[in-house]
Amino acid sequence: MGWSVNRPTGLTFHRAGSSTKGYTLLTPHGDTCAYLIDIDGRVVHRWRFEHIRPGYGRLLPNGNLLMTGQDVDLPDPPPDEPTKPPPPLERHVTRLGGYHTTLCEVDWDGNVVWEYVNRFQHHDFHRFANGNTMVPEWVELPEDLHRKVRGGFKMPRERLPRLLSDDLVEVDPELNEVRRIHVWELLDPVKDPIDPTIRRWEWTHLNGFDVDDAGNIVFSTRSNSRVAVISAETGEIAFRFRETRRQHDPTWVDGGNIQVFDNGSDTSRVVEIDPRTSEVVWEYRGKPSYQFFSGHISGASRLWTGNVLVCEGTSGRLFEVTRNHEVVWEWINPFVNYRRGEPTVSLYRAHRYGVDFPGLADRDLDPMHHANLNRLHGLL
Repeated sequence: MGWSVNRPTGLTFHRAGSSTKGYTLLTPHGDTCAYLIDIDGRVVHRWRFEHIRPGYGRLLPNGNLLMTGQDVDLPDPPPDEPTKPPPPLERHVTRLGGYHTTLCEVDWDGNVVWEYVNRFQHHDFHRFANGNTMVPEWVELPEDLHRKVRGGFKMPRERLPRLLSDDLVEVDPELNEVRRIHVWELLDPVKDPIDPTIRRWEWTHLNGFDVDDAGNIVFSTRSNSRVAVISAETGEIAFRFRETRRQHDPTWVDGGNIQVFDNGSDTSRVVEIDPRTSEVVWEYRGKPSYQFFSGHISGASRLWTGNVLVCEGTSGRLFEVTRNHEVVWEWINPFVNYRRGEPTVSLYRAHRYGVDFPGLADRDLDPMHHANLNRLHGLL
């Protein structure tokens, strides 16, 4: 029997008066639904998807859900056969982590109101105040740059594909492309090499980005363990940080600092970096440190109280921690799904919205409407 059979379900803890009141949005890996849970860990709303396998979503101020995912009719990824010619780009990308085909906006009842299909998009997205949307897109490097990039490894006798990097693509509500940023033109093939433990398929693997009010873009590239800022004024790299490893979810926080989930090699941490000094001004580690670790996915959101909501992705654990490193809320994902034939409770990211969030105004958020679902998973 698998470990999932005896896994405790519905474990929720919160310290009254210390945890940040609100509702948390999450999408378990392999699930067909996105869920909104209350501070007691009970499902109060869910969106079911039929045309995509949902991956990661955000609530919009109008109450709609912006969700990225994969076409359900997508063929299985090609087998890994290193000594044979690599598959074409459109097939090769389907076997990479974070791959998506579709970004769709659905209303509260799950009706699709907007959709952007791009068979090379992946991981993340950003909705601007003007209604435009930005996504990362995999692109092949020019041949001369492909040869210059250092690092990575290849399998014995492997016939390597062309190295991939990323563009950031912005589209307007009518799906017209209005901007394209070549991230690969901003990094150095020697000074920003691929990690030696990572296969030589991707130079960057941009797994998260965020845009501040001035238009500066902070991004994370996992394959070479870089966090960097693209200046809105110059279009060039204004800040580069090299002291995280395989990190995720860079976000701007109050005061112009940057928060990052640093996955690490055997223990993880959440760090806040001052880009003016490159100093780590705050961090959270587990106690003992090895009890907090997620080797991939994961993220951290700064809440309006100053607390941090952490998604320890591989274990399906969400927790809220204060600036004094006290854990004041914890929820263990009880939804067991299957990916590639194996059970999983993993979560890519999670976000919390306050009780006064405009998109939740006048919504019916009674957990008893989902009583059977909540009881089944030990949430009532």
